Amino acid sequence: MSQLRVRFAPSPTGHLHVGNARTALFNWLLARGAGGTFILRIEDTDVERSTRASESAIHDDLRWLGLTWDEGPDVGGAHGPYRQSERLAIYAEHAQRLIARGAAYYCFCTPEDLEAQRTAALAAGLQPKYAGTCRTLDPAASSRRVGAGEPAALRFIVPADREITFVDAVRGHVTFDTGIIGDPVLVRSDGHPAYNFAVVVDDALMHVTHVIRGEDHISNTPRQLLLYEALGYEAPAFAHLSLVLGPDHSPLSKRHGATSVAEFREKGYLPQALLNYLALLGWSPGHDEEVLPAAELAARFRLADVGHSAGVFDEDKLAWVNRQYLKVADPAEIAPLAVPFLSAAGYVRALDAEGLAFVRSLVPLFATSVDRLQQVPERLRVLFAFDPSETLARPDVRAELESSAARDVIVTLADDLATAPRCRTRELFRAAAARVRQRTGQKGRALFHPIRVALTGEPEGPELDLLVPAIDTGAELAASAGVVPIAGCRERAAAFAAAL
Repeated sequence: MSQLRVRFAPSPTGHLHVGNARTALFNWLLARGAGGTFILRIEDTDVERSTRASESAIHDDLRWLGLTWDEGPDVGGAHGPYRQSERLAIYAEHAQRLIARGAAYYCFCTPEDLEAQRTAALAAGLQPKYAGTCRTLDPAASSRRVGAGEPAALRFIVPADREITFVDAVRGHVTFDTGIIGDPVLVRSDGHPAYNFAVVVDDALMHVTHVIRGEDHISNTPRQLLLYEALGYEAPAFAHLSLVLGPDHSPLSKRHGATSVAEFREKGYLPQALLNYLALLGWSPGHDEEVLPAAELAARFRLADVGHSAGVFDEDKLAWVNRQYLKVADPAEIAPLAVPFLSAAGYVRALDAEGLAFVRSLVPLFATSVDRLQQVPERLRVLFAFDPSETLARPDVRAELESSAARDVIVTLADDLATAPRCRTRELFRAAAARVRQRTGQKGRALFHPIRVALTGEPEGPELDLLVPAIDTGAELAASAGVVPIAGCRERAAAFAAAL
């Protein structure tokens, strides 16, 4: 058997939708698991809508997900070019080959003619298809008309009374009758190839062995199989994936919220988490396991295990997967990813090495308590925003501090921290708390709750053993670190005691 070769062939007309990203992923998993080749091909013959900016964004999104390719427009390969717009001469040569074999003909029908045919078919309760008006024209006369500059499309002759059957790797045997297929356009009147023609030529010349794509392409498959046959090429295996649906079981769209890879990236999802979650849409790695690295997903992936049912995109489940990755991620990896969100909140600017190291030290404060990095600034707000008067204006907090015992803890804390070393470590903070306990006689919640409120301005939040050292470490950062000034515990306790 020849080496497995698959391709992902997006149109650069917008952002990479997560449904298309799932298609790219399944191709990539099959290739990586089988030691095959993953090809990126850009289908940019829609001249009006295709842009290089969109192509570049698709490249960025795929690479961010970790889906690297072996052949493509930017990395080259033995079967290029890998942009359809650069393959027009190849399509023209194949079109002439079909004309010479009597398998294609010129069509001079105008858009108005075609719309009239369509309207008549619908009125008669029939499936609209091309009526074959130009099929019987004399080929020599048609060639002369085209040579004289008359606009014409090129159509493929679909044989009558045939059944086209193929085995779908996901859906089993699929059969179409050619009676419901009109003669498709191969080349438009502007000289650009139609999808079904270009994709067959490209897949054949790039030696693609498996075509894995969305189920919306099933109806294209019989036309493509006929073209493979007419051109003398061996057809690849086909696998049509179910669509990705929204929670209401309609096709995932903007009304469901974020739908593009870029949007989920901007919300602070980790690439490995999004990739892992997309793999679970319509496929299961087995053994009741869901959170697995990409290499393990590839090792387990089999087309035969892909389900027929549509995958429902549930962002809550994605958030759960993301949290699992955040819990075990290396702070050195997470810190740079969190920086843009902290910057947007106004907490950091241009970080130097000291500033980035400080952000890295903050990762344990949020890694187990947020679902995505977009939530990090709110989780760390107590570190950067401290206003005792604002806190004491809250009736719930004020009520908790009415007791003389709570006030005593806060005043004693302020007095102790005024001369004690900054609590830059867990041990130094615990020592300070022990001194306050000894002087006030308070312990447990009666001790630590007033301390929390006095140092953070909040009745709840991250673990004090982690938060207090972060506050005092931040208070001693140089201005050049790029972190906004942070009030230290000594200053906070004094301000809170005074505000009481």
